[in-house]
Amino acid sequence: MYKITNPATGQLVAEYPTATDDQIREAIGRADKQFHEWKRAPLRDRIQMMHRTAELFAERTDELAELITIEMGKRLEEAKGELGVVVDIFKYYADNAEKLLADENLVITGGEAVIRKSPVGVLIGIMPWNYPYYQVARFAAPNLLLGNTILLKHAPNCPSSSLAIEQLLRDAGVPSDAYINVFATNEQVAWMIADSRVQGVSLTGSERAGSAVAAEAGRNLKKVVLELGGSDPMVILDTDDIAETVEIAVDSRMGNMGQACNAPKRMIVMGDIYEEFVDRLTRRMSEFTAGDPMIAETTLAPLCSAAAAEKLVQQIGQAVQQGAVVRTGGQIVPGTQTYLEATVITDVKPGMDVHYEELFGPVAVVYRAESEDEAIALANDTPYGLGSGVFSTDHARAKKVGSQIDAGMVYLNQAGGSQADLPFGGIKRSGIGRELGYLGIEEFMNKKVIRL
Repeated sequence: MYKITNPATGQLVAEYPTATDDQIREAIGRADKQFHEWKRAPLRDRIQMMHRTAELFAERTDELAELITIEMGKRLEEAKGELGVVVDIFKYYADNAEKLLADENLVITGGEAVIRKSPVGVLIGIMPWNYPYYQVARFAAPNLLLGNTILLKHAPNCPSSSLAIEQLLRDAGVPSDAYINVFATNEQVAWMIADSRVQGVSLTGSERAGSAVAAEAGRNLKKVVLELGGSDPMVILDTDDIAETVEIAVDSRMGNMGQACNAPKRMIVMGDIYEEFVDRLTRRMSEFTAGDPMIAETTLAPLCSAAAAEKLVQQIGQAVQQGAVVRTGGQIVPGTQTYLEATVITDVKPGMDVHYEELFGPVAVVYRAESEDEAIALANDTPYGLGSGVFSTDHARAKKVGSQIDAGMVYLNQAGGSQADLPFGGIKRSGIGRELGYLGIEEFMNKKVIRL
């Protein structure tokens, strides 16, 4: 189950054995035993370890980046950029630990009270392949700092990077049983969640996986955080530099070859600038050329697998059958199995399958809107609600429209992204809970009320 197939070449690189049931049970026991020691460790010690973790991620950037380029095809330069965000996350939580975990004083009727912020116990993290280090960091950094212990089940195609994370944390001084990598199956995860020693589970992944994990967590009364799919709108009301706006759209859509839950997948453009926007976007997207993701000059990297590329081709084909128009791209690059041409689709209408689906790859769908109300209605006509962006030279206008978009995050006059001190998460079918920022450390926290 756990193996590395280089998506750029199709070559099998390595295989790893799946954990046995006994190994999983042993790991749960070790994590539970360690929790009772880890939660009592002085906060200054955990802070020091998180600082050292950040330093090691920075020092090992080159070697760690190469691992995920081989595992899931990310351009090497982007892989290094991902590690920069990981460094920021561990530094943020280490730098702000005392403030984030300080007692909160309450003034109440008839006396006073204190909220004491405490860990809850063993947690399971189920992480995806698209950002192998970043996704782990935003779950592990706050929870290790808080005093929880972690069992980490990574994506089956990312075994070398998941082992590298575990080793790095040990090198930073984190006890070996405070963070344990497990090559578990989905069936094993189900009974891991049910184990009485496990107190919560965090998953980043597909809707199907999120639904299954949430159902298991609900049956066993366990706290769950879910970061799932997205079909984020990018609403362009007006611009005084359409070329620059197109560049922002291209850069944000094509990051990680479009394999990002919070990428702007639907571009909703006002009618007076629609034609020029589409023409410029189509030209720019047609310039992407396939190459080796290890080479800096490469602009089009492979998707994570041949299956992922084929699924997108099928979605695009279905859209065309239902009346959509492909302006550029739409096919797998000849001679490859995993490289999908950068694609622009227009003339998508409500009722078409693609209008409601997530396109997880280098595909941009562009809509035309004739009014703010129509743009808002298109933006909200989706089962997802992760991020969104609104662009206008009139900041008041952008803010007014942004306030009416149903999403967990709204970015005004900038592409959506991620930073350590900014909470991240969505609504509707995009998930439950928040990560990063001060909210990220509170999801698996016992906010113990002490009445004075």
